[in-house]
Amino acid sequence: MPHIEIPSHLPGVRGLMASKPASGLQLGALAEQLLRGVSPLSVGERELIAAYVSHRNQTRYCAGAHGAAAAHALGGDHALVEAVQQGPATAPIDERMRALLAIAEKVRGDARSVTSQDVAAARAAGASDEAVHDTVLIAAAFCMFNRYVDGLAAITPEDPAVYDEIGAALVANGYLPRGGPAPSP
Repeated sequence: MPHIEIPSHLPGVRGLMASKPASGLQLGALAEQLLRGVSPLSVGERELIAAYVSHRNQTRYCAGAHGAAAAHALGGDHALVEAVQQGPATAPIDERMRALLAIAEKVRGDARSVTSQDVAAARAAGASDEAVHDTVLIAAAFCMFNRYVDGLAAITPEDPAVYDEIGAALVANGYLPRGGPAPSP
């Protein structure tokens, strides 16, 4: 049960943001920029980073919603998302993505542990400085989103089909409000 009064029909961060529309709109704009803005990383790769960080932070709502969004953006590959969440070292991803997820993991834990060698490994695997930048910012932002959801005990559905629906909607519509003042990430 949420720690504060929120609209009961809106799970996760969406309900929290609707309870505080002005900041919710800004958070939605941040998510839109990070996950849909111009980047050398595809939408699917960025959603995968968000899902991985959220999974590692044990934030079920964000891991489910962004895992489903990643799968939809990656052509329906739910098995790939699950493999990454279980461990990038053995997941069927390229070395560039593996190196970026290693950086994301360090940002998730103690961002100061990211080293020049980590960045050099990502570059050697084909990541640009902009891809490294975007990875760090997505990982850091999702730690904040995860703590927002968990700190206020947001509504977290049990049904995996709910997350699949949310993920499909995120891929189709993004994170900005559509035709109204209430944010819809």
